[in-house]
Amino acid sequence: MAQQVKAVVARAKGAPVEVTTIVVPDPGPGEAVVRIQACGVCHTDLHYREGGINDEFPFLLGHEAAGIVETVGEGVTEVAPGDFVVLNWRAVCGQCRACRRGRPQYCFDTHNAKQRMTLLDGTELSPALGIGAFAEKTLVAAGQCTKVDPAASPAVAGLLGCGVMAGIGAAINTGNVGRGDTVAVIGCGGVGGAAVLGSRLAGAAKIIAVDIDDRKLATAEKLGATHTVNSTTTDPVEAIRALTGGHGADVVVEAVGRPETYRQAFYARDLAGTVVLVGVPTPEMQLELPLLDVFGRGGALKSSWYGDCLPSRDFPMLIDLHLQGRLDLGAFVSETIELDAVEQAFERMHHGDVLRSVVVL
Repeated sequence: MAQQVKAVVARAKGAPVEVTTIVVPDPGPGEAVVRIQACGVCHTDLHYREGGINDEFPFLLGHEAAGIVETVGEGVTEVAPGDFVVLNWRAVCGQCRACRRGRPQYCFDTHNAKQRMTLLDGTELSPALGIGAFAEKTLVAAGQCTKVDPAASPAVAGLLGCGVMAGIGAAINTGNVGRGDTVAVIGCGGVGGAAVLGSRLAGAAKIIAVDIDDRKLATAEKLGATHTVNSTTTDPVEAIRALTGGHGADVVVEAVGRPETYRQAFYARDLAGTVVLVGVPTPEMQLELPLLDVFGRGGALKSSWYGDCLPSRDFPMLIDLHLQGRLDLGAFVSETIELDAVEQAFERMHHGDVLRSVVVL
Protein backbone atom coordinates (compact mmCIF):
# COMPACT_ATOMS: atom_id res chain seq x y z
CA MET A 1 0.00 0.00 0.00
CA ALA A 2 1.34 3.43 -0.96
CA GLN A 3 2.54 5.60 1.93
CA GLN A 4 2.34 9.33 2.62
CA VAL A 5 5.50 10.86 4.11
CA LYS A 6 7.06 14.26 4.69
CA ALA A 7 9.72 15.38 2.23
CA VAL A 8 11.63 18.43 0.93
CA VAL A 9 10.53 19.52 -2.54
CA ALA A 10 11.82 22.23 -4.89
CA ARG A 11 8.83 23.37 -6.94
CA ALA A 12 10.40 26.05 -9.14
CA LYS A 13 13.79 27.41 -10.17
CA GLY A 14 15.33 29.46 -7.39
CA ALA A 15 12.28 29.23 -5.14
CA PRO A 16 12.82 28.27 -1.49
CA VAL A 17 12.32 24.58 -0.86
CA GLU A 18 9.36 23.42 1.19
CA VAL A 19 8.46 20.48 3.37
CA THR A 20 5.34 18.82 2.03
CA THR A 21 3.60 15.44 1.89
CA ILE A 22 4.51 13.05 -0.90
CA VAL A 23 3.28 9.61 -1.91
CA VAL A 24 5.74 6.69 -1.96
CA PRO A 25 4.40 3.64 -3.86
CA ASP A 26 5.00 0.05 -2.86
CA PRO A 27 8.22 -1.27 -4.43
CA GLY A 28 7.86 -2.96 -7.78
CA PRO A 29 10.22 -5.57 -9.28
CA GLY A 30 13.82 -4.65 -8.54
CA GLU A 31 12.87 -1.78 -6.22
CA ALA A 32 13.10 -1.06 -2.49
CA VAL A 33 11.54 1.38 -0.05
CA VAL A 34 14.07 2.76 2.43
CA ARG A 35 13.31 4.52 5.70
CA ILE A 36 15.79 7.39 5.70
CA GLN A 37 17.75 7.99 8.90
CA ALA A 38 20.15 10.70 7.72
CA CYS A 39 20.90 12.67 4.54
CA GLY A 40 23.68 15.17 3.88
CA VAL A 41 23.01 18.56 2.30
CA CYS A 42 25.12 18.55 -0.87
CA HIS A 43 25.87 21.29 -3.42
CA THR A 44 24.22 19.11 -6.04
CA ASP A 45 20.87 19.53 -4.28
CA LEU A 46 21.31 23.30 -4.49
CA HIS A 47 22.15 22.96 -8.19
CA TYR A 48 18.86 21.13 -8.67
CA ARG A 49 16.95 23.88 -6.87
CA GLU A 50 18.65 26.52 -9.03
CA GLY A 51 17.83 24.68 -12.27
CA GLY A 52 21.49 23.93 -12.90
CA ILE A 53 20.93 20.22 -13.59
CA ASN A 54 17.74 20.29 -15.65
CA ASP A 55 14.29 21.84 -15.53
CA GLU A 56 12.25 18.77 -14.59
CA PHE A 57 10.56 20.43 -11.60
CA PRO A 58 9.30 19.62 -9.03
CA PHE A 59 12.36 17.93 -7.57
CA LEU A 60 12.46 15.68 -4.54
CA LEU A 61 15.83 16.71 -3.14
CA GLY A 62 18.45 14.77 -1.17
CA HIS A 63 20.69 11.92 -2.24
CA GLU A 64 23.59 11.52 0.25
CA ALA A 65 21.79 9.17 2.59
CA ALA A 66 21.67 6.12 4.83
CA GLY A 67 18.73 4.24 6.23
CA ILE A 68 16.92 0.97 6.79
CA VAL A 69 15.38 -1.11 4.01
CA GLU A 70 11.67 -1.37 4.81
CA THR A 71 10.25 -3.41 1.93
CA VAL A 72 11.55 -4.86 -1.33
CA GLY A 73 9.91 -5.78 -4.60
CA GLU A 74 9.87 -8.97 -6.60
CA GLY A 75 13.23 -10.43 -7.56
CA VAL A 76 15.32 -8.39 -5.11
CA THR A 77 18.18 -10.41 -3.65
CA GLU A 78 20.82 -7.75 -2.92
CA VAL A 79 19.17 -6.50 0.26
CA ALA A 80 16.36 -7.49 2.62
CA PRO A 81 14.04 -5.66 5.02
CA GLY A 82 15.97 -4.54 8.09
CA ASP A 83 19.30 -4.05 6.32
CA PHE A 84 21.23 -0.86 7.10
CA VAL A 85 22.24 0.65 3.76
CA VAL A 86 23.99 3.60 2.17
CA LEU A 87 22.25 4.84 -0.96
CA ASN A 88 24.23 5.35 -4.16
CA TRP A 89 23.32 7.01 -7.43
CA ARG A 90 25.20 4.60 -9.68
CA ALA A 91 23.52 1.20 -9.42
CA VAL A 92 25.49 -0.85 -11.95
CA CYS A 93 23.57 -2.82 -14.57
CA GLY A 94 26.03 -5.68 -15.06
CA GLN A 95 25.21 -5.84 -18.78
CA CYS A 96 26.56 -2.74 -20.53
CA ARG A 97 29.89 -2.67 -22.40
CA ALA A 98 31.74 -1.24 -19.36
CA CYS A 99 30.35 -3.90 -17.01
CA ARG A 100 31.10 -6.70 -19.47
CA ARG A 101 34.70 -5.51 -19.72
CA GLY A 102 35.12 -5.73 -15.96
CA ARG A 103 34.85 -1.98 -15.36
CA PRO A 104 31.51 -1.66 -13.54
CA GLN A 105 32.58 1.61 -11.91
CA TYR A 106 32.06 3.14 -15.36
CA CYS A 107 28.64 1.53 -15.93
CA PHE A 108 26.84 3.35 -18.75
CA ASP A 109 23.33 2.17 -17.89
CA THR A 110 22.90 2.65 -14.15
CA HIS A 111 19.51 1.88 -12.63
CA ASN A 112 16.88 3.99 -10.89
CA ALA A 113 13.44 3.04 -9.64
CA LYS A 114 10.98 2.73 -12.53
CA GLN A 115 8.00 4.03 -10.55
CA ARG A 116 7.71 7.70 -9.62
CA MET A 117 6.93 9.20 -6.25
CA THR A 118 4.32 11.96 -6.46
CA LEU A 119 2.76 14.90 -4.72
CA LEU A 120 -0.70 14.35 -3.23
CA ASP A 121 -2.33 15.67 -6.41
CA GLY A 122 -0.52 13.05 -8.52
CA THR A 123 2.22 15.35 -9.88
CA GLU A 124 5.28 13.21 -10.53
CA LEU A 125 8.47 14.13 -8.71
CA SER A 126 12.00 14.05 -10.12
CA PRO A 127 14.21 12.53 -7.40
CA ALA A 128 17.66 14.09 -7.12
CA LEU A 129 20.19 11.71 -8.68
CA GLY A 130 17.46 9.09 -8.79
CA ILE A 131 17.24 8.97 -4.98
CA GLY A 132 15.26 11.80 -3.35
CA ALA A 133 16.26 11.28 0.29
CA PHE A 134 15.22 14.49 2.05
CA ALA A 135 12.22 12.41 3.00
CA GLU A 136 11.06 10.10 5.74
CA LYS A 137 11.04 7.29 3.17
CA THR A 138 12.06 6.99 -0.47
CA LEU A 139 11.77 4.54 -3.36
CA VAL A 140 14.95 3.45 -5.15
CA ALA A 141 16.27 0.67 -7.33
CA ALA A 142 17.46 -2.11 -5.05
CA GLY A 143 20.91 -1.85 -6.63
CA GLN A 144 21.16 1.67 -5.20
CA CYS A 145 21.25 0.16 -1.71
CA THR A 146 24.65 -0.92 -0.38
CA LYS A 147 24.60 -2.88 2.87
CA VAL A 148 27.17 -1.72 5.45
CA ASP A 149 27.95 -2.37 9.11
CA PRO A 150 25.04 -1.01 11.21
CA ALA A 151 27.47 0.01 13.95
CA ALA A 152 28.22 3.16 11.93
CA SER A 153 26.25 6.31 12.62
CA PRO A 154 23.74 7.03 9.81
CA ALA A 155 24.84 10.68 9.77
CA VAL A 156 28.38 9.54 8.97
CA ALA A 157 27.63 6.56 6.74
CA GLY A 158 25.36 8.53 4.43
CA LEU A 159 28.18 10.88 3.44
CA LEU A 160 29.70 8.09 1.38
CA GLY A 161 26.66 8.40 -0.87
CA CYS A 162 28.18 11.37 -2.68
CA GLY A 163 30.72 14.02 -1.63
CA VAL A 164 33.04 12.12 0.70
CA MET A 165 33.22 9.12 -1.64
CA ALA A 166 33.85 11.46 -4.58
CA GLY A 167 36.84 13.02 -2.84
CA ILE A 168 38.37 9.88 -1.36
CA GLY A 169 37.89 8.06 -4.66
CA ALA A 170 39.37 10.91 -6.68
CA ALA A 171 42.61 10.49 -4.73
CA ILE A 172 42.75 6.72 -4.35
CA ASN A 173 40.84 5.28 -7.31
CA THR A 174 41.30 7.92 -10.02
CA GLY A 175 44.57 9.53 -8.99
CA ASN A 176 46.14 6.26 -7.78
CA VAL A 177 47.87 8.10 -4.95
CA GLY A 178 50.46 5.80 -3.41
CA ARG A 179 52.93 5.66 -0.56
CA GLY A 180 55.46 8.47 -0.68
CA ASP A 181 53.63 10.52 -3.32
CA THR A 182 53.26 14.27 -3.23
CA VAL A 183 49.66 15.47 -3.62
CA ALA A 184 48.07 18.88 -4.01
CA VAL A 185 44.33 19.44 -3.54
CA ILE A 186 42.88 22.64 -4.96
CA GLY A 187 39.57 23.50 -3.29
CA CYS A 188 39.08 22.16 0.23
CA GLY A 189 35.35 22.00 0.77
CA GLY A 190 33.70 18.67 1.48
CA VAL A 191 34.99 16.92 -1.65
CA GLY A 192 38.46 18.43 -1.52
CA GLY A 193 38.73 17.71 2.18
CA ALA A 194 37.85 14.10 1.47
CA ALA A 195 40.59 14.01 -1.18
CA VAL A 196 43.04 15.17 1.49
CA LEU A 197 41.80 12.40 3.80
CA GLY A 198 42.04 9.82 1.02
CA SER A 199 45.59 10.89 0.19
CA ARG A 200 46.56 10.50 3.81
CA LEU A 201 44.96 7.05 3.91
CA ALA A 202 46.92 6.07 0.80
CA GLY A 203 50.22 7.02 2.43
CA ALA A 204 51.09 10.24 0.62
CA ALA A 205 54.25 11.83 2.02
CA LYS A 206 53.25 15.42 1.38
CA ILE A 207 49.70 16.77 1.00
CA ILE A 208 49.32 20.42 0.01
CA ALA A 209 45.88 21.97 0.54
CA VAL A 210 44.97 25.05 -1.52
CA ASP A 211 41.94 27.27 -0.92
CA ILE A 212 40.87 30.89 -0.56
CA ASP A 213 39.31 30.35 2.88
CA ASP A 214 41.54 29.95 5.93
CA ARG A 215 38.74 28.08 7.74
CA LYS A 216 38.79 25.35 5.09
CA LEU A 217 42.56 25.22 5.16
CA ALA A 218 42.48 24.71 8.93
CA THR A 219 40.03 21.84 8.47
CA ALA A 220 42.25 20.37 5.74
CA GLU A 221 45.14 20.29 8.20
CA LYS A 222 43.00 18.32 10.65
CA LEU A 223 42.18 15.88 7.84
CA GLY A 224 45.83 15.28 6.99
CA ALA A 225 47.24 18.18 4.96
CA THR A 226 50.92 18.72 5.68
CA HIS A 227 51.01 22.19 4.09
CA THR A 228 48.42 24.85 3.25
CA VAL A 229 48.33 27.62 0.66
CA ASN A 230 45.88 30.52 0.63
CA SER A 231 45.67 31.33 -3.07
CA THR A 232 44.32 34.84 -2.48
CA THR A 233 47.75 35.93 -1.28
CA THR A 234 50.10 33.33 -2.81
CA ASP A 235 50.44 31.97 -6.34
CA PRO A 236 49.42 28.33 -5.82
CA VAL A 237 51.49 26.97 -8.71
CA GLU A 238 54.67 28.59 -7.43
CA ALA A 239 53.87 27.50 -3.87
CA ILE A 240 53.26 23.87 -4.85
CA ARG A 241 56.45 23.80 -6.88
CA ALA A 242 58.44 25.33 -4.03
CA LEU A 243 57.13 22.64 -1.68
CA THR A 244 58.04 19.83 -4.09
CA GLY A 245 61.65 20.64 -4.91
CA GLY A 246 60.64 22.75 -7.90
CA HIS A 247 59.03 19.82 -9.68
CA GLY A 248 55.32 19.95 -8.92
CA ALA A 249 53.10 17.35 -7.27
CA ASP A 250 52.75 13.76 -8.42
CA VAL A 251 48.96 14.08 -8.23
CA VAL A 252 46.88 17.27 -8.25
CA VAL A 253 43.19 16.98 -7.42
CA GLU A 254 41.09 19.88 -8.70
CA ALA A 255 37.94 20.04 -6.56
CA VAL A 256 36.56 23.41 -7.67
CA GLY A 257 35.49 22.86 -11.27
CA ARG A 258 36.65 26.13 -12.85
CA PRO A 259 38.98 26.77 -15.81
CA GLU A 260 41.29 28.96 -13.69
CA THR A 261 41.83 26.34 -11.03
CA TYR A 262 42.18 23.57 -13.61
CA ARG A 263 45.01 25.53 -15.26
CA GLN A 264 46.63 25.87 -11.86
CA ALA A 265 46.35 22.12 -11.36
CA PHE A 266 47.80 21.44 -14.81
CA TYR A 267 50.90 23.57 -14.23
CA ALA A 268 51.32 22.49 -10.60
CA ARG A 269 51.82 18.81 -11.44
CA ASP A 270 55.18 17.18 -11.99
CA LEU A 271 56.26 15.96 -15.41
CA ALA A 272 54.28 12.78 -16.10
CA GLY A 273 52.10 13.63 -13.08
CA THR A 274 48.34 13.27 -12.91
CA VAL A 275 45.59 15.88 -12.77
CA VAL A 276 42.22 14.69 -11.46
CA LEU A 277 39.16 16.84 -12.11
CA VAL A 278 36.49 16.10 -9.52
CA GLY A 279 35.01 19.60 -9.25
CA VAL A 280 31.92 19.89 -11.45
CA PRO A 281 32.05 22.65 -14.11
CA THR A 282 29.02 24.41 -15.54
CA PRO A 283 28.01 23.84 -19.19
CA GLU A 284 29.29 27.19 -20.48
CA MET A 285 32.84 26.85 -19.12
CA GLN A 286 35.67 26.50 -21.62
CA LEU A 287 39.31 25.53 -21.11
CA GLU A 288 42.22 26.62 -23.31
CA LEU A 289 45.67 25.08 -22.92
CA PRO A 290 48.65 25.11 -25.29
CA LEU A 291 48.56 21.72 -26.98
CA LEU A 292 52.34 21.58 -26.90
CA ASP A 293 52.22 21.82 -23.10
CA VAL A 294 49.73 18.97 -22.95
CA PHE A 295 52.03 16.87 -25.14
CA GLY A 296 55.29 17.96 -23.57
CA ARG A 297 54.31 17.36 -19.96
CA GLY A 298 53.10 13.80 -20.47
CA GLY A 299 51.25 12.16 -17.64
CA ALA A 300 47.47 11.97 -17.39
CA LEU A 301 44.51 14.32 -17.28
CA LYS A 302 41.53 12.52 -15.76
CA SER A 303 38.00 13.28 -14.71
CA SER A 304 36.58 11.43 -11.72
CA TRP A 305 32.95 10.27 -11.73
CA TYR A 306 31.80 9.55 -8.18
CA GLY A 307 35.41 8.88 -7.25
CA ASP A 308 35.43 5.99 -9.77
CA CYS A 309 33.94 3.99 -6.93
CA LEU A 310 32.21 0.65 -6.94
CA PRO A 311 29.76 1.01 -4.04
CA SER A 312 29.56 -2.71 -3.29
CA ARG A 313 33.35 -2.77 -2.86
CA ASP A 314 34.16 0.68 -1.48
CA PHE A 315 31.34 1.55 0.92
CA PRO A 316 31.73 -1.44 3.26
CA MET A 317 35.53 -1.10 3.20
CA LEU A 318 35.47 2.60 4.12
CA ILE A 319 32.88 2.07 6.84
CA ASP A 320 35.07 -0.68 8.30
CA LEU A 321 38.09 1.64 8.27
CA HIS A 322 36.00 4.31 9.98
CA LEU A 323 34.86 1.90 12.70
CA GLN A 324 38.50 0.85 13.23
CA GLY A 325 39.42 4.49 13.88
CA ARG A 326 41.53 4.75 10.74
CA LEU A 327 39.24 7.03 8.72
CA ASP A 328 37.57 9.95 10.50
CA LEU A 329 34.40 10.35 8.45
CA GLY A 330 32.76 12.11 11.39
CA ALA A 331 35.02 15.13 10.78
CA PHE A 332 32.82 16.10 7.84
CA VAL A 333 29.62 16.47 9.87
CA SER A 334 29.49 20.16 10.81
CA GLU A 335 25.94 20.05 12.17
CA THR A 336 22.83 17.92 12.30
CA ILE A 337 19.49 19.52 11.42
CA GLU A 338 15.83 18.68 10.99
CA LEU A 339 13.99 18.27 7.70
CA ASP A 340 12.57 21.80 7.75
CA ALA A 341 16.03 23.41 8.00
CA VAL A 342 17.34 22.48 4.54
CA GLU A 343 16.84 25.95 3.07
CA GLN A 344 18.89 27.51 5.87
CA ALA A 345 21.55 24.83 5.38
CA PHE A 346 21.83 25.86 1.71
CA GLU A 347 22.59 29.40 2.87
CA ARG A 348 25.30 28.28 5.30
CA MET A 349 26.81 26.06 2.63
CA HIS A 350 26.81 28.94 0.13
CA HIS A 351 28.82 31.07 2.58
CA GLY A 352 31.30 28.28 3.31
CA ASP A 353 30.28 27.99 6.95
CA VAL A 354 30.00 24.18 6.96
CA LEU A 355 31.54 21.09 5.42
CA ARG A 356 28.27 19.18 5.70
CA SER A 357 24.93 19.83 7.31
CA VAL A 358 23.20 16.50 7.81
CA VAL A 359 19.44 16.03 8.09
CA VAL A 360 18.68 13.47 10.79
CA LEU A 361 15.23 11.90 10.83
